[in-house]
This record gives sequence, structure tokens and C-alpha cells, in this order.
Amino acid sequence: MMMSNPTPIEILLVEDSEPDIILTEEAFAAAGLTNKLHVVRDGVEALAFLRRQEGYEDAPRPDVILLDINMPRMNGLEVLAELKRDPQLMTIPVIVLTTSQADEDILRSYQAHAASYVVKPIDFEHFYQAVHSLGRYMLSVVRLPPP
Repeated sequence: MMMSNPTPIEILLVEDSEPDIILTEEAFAAAGLTNKLHVVRDGVEALAFLRRQEGYEDAPRPDVILLDINMPRMNGLEVLAELKRDPQLMTIPVIVLTTSQADEDILRSYQAHAASYVVKPIDFEHFYQAVHSLGRYMLSVVRLPPP
């Protein structure tokens, strides 16, 4: 028997692709997931959000981070490494959600302590199913660390 988390969780989506942002938002909404999805578009903006700097002073601490790898200014692997070096942020689970299927990216993500590595499917239906499953997993299966 799965126990669901009745409390909405704060999710930070770090993604530079507008179509992927829209698909992720639509997939969560269509699945009826009562999450609070916050979006930033690159690694520099992600760190500002997480450290409550530069316009993000009131940002909530996310329960989970969905992190793309291929982004401008600071890529996802750089963000992941920075997060895991920061004692205030290191316990936030990071799920790499990317189009990269490169073994090197997968290995480097896990070496940097990613909680999971999910390859984004190219077509809408499979992308929707992946995000829906990911949302259900985060709400029904996983126990998240306390803030």
C-alpha cells in the first residue's frame, strides 16, 4: 500500500527550454499533482533562487530539484557540484532531467550525488508519461528530508 504525501511539495525546475517547461507544467497539472513548481532558466538563476539572492529573497526552499544539464551560463553538472558542496543545500534531492543519454553525463551526475537520472523522451506522450511518473514517485513513494 502506497502512502501519498497530502502536503504539496516545492519543486524547483531548472530548465532553459520553454517547450520543456510548458510540457512539465502541463504534465504535473494533468496528473493532478498538487505541487508548487518554481521555474528558473539556468544554473546561475538556480543558485540565486536557492540562496535567496538577486530577486529571490522570498523564495521557498525546494523539497526536490529537477535539473537539466545543457543550459547557458552554468550547466547542470556545475550546479549539482555547487549544491552538494553547500551544507545548507546538499540535502535537497536533485533529479537530473535531461535529453542527454551520454554515459559520461550519467556517470558524472551520480558521482556528483544526483538522486536520479531521467532521460527526457523526445515525443510529447512519452515526455508526459515520464513527468507524470516522476511526480507520482516524488509524492507517493519517496520520503524527502526535512527542511
